[in-house]
Amino acid sequence: MKIYLDVCCLNRPFDDQTQDRIHLESEAVVLILKHVRSGNWEWISSEAVDYEVGQTPNVERRHRVEALIRYAGRTVLIEKSVVKRAFELKAIGFGVYDALHLACAEHSYADVFLTTDDKLLRLSRECSSTLKVKVDNPLIWLKEVTENEYRNHDF
Repeated sequence: MKIYLDVCCLNRPFDDQTQDRIHLESEAVVLILKHVRSGNWEWISSEAVDYEVGQTPNVERRHRVEALIRYAGRTVLIEKSVVKRAFELKAIGFGVYDALHLACAEHSYADVFLTTDDKLLRLSRECSSTLKVKVDNPLIWLKEVTENEYRNHDF
């Protein structure tokens, strides 16, 4: 399983945990990273993630997220074909960073692109026939994957 985590996901464990949704999404991201570290899934990052994280004004948060990124199995380079696809995605309404992240996920043939950004999730659903990668919320996706694994497991 190849997973692309956007910067919202990477920041989620460091967000204020007093809201139930944020806490649950944080736990999902941590569990996903646990599966990555154990070799069950491959985490694909990108130069776009590196750049966006580098723009984080809070130095402590930036260092924490940069420490997480070291566990990515692969980093997508920003090539001409990725930029071209990002421009196509931007033209249909995605923001600059979102379009670039989606283009990187598509370029790497990720199985899923995970984000906690509701606006991005909504637009991705509306444009799903145009996208070459499934876009989902980490909590919802993890629940679906673990339920499928449970159903498919022989006891």
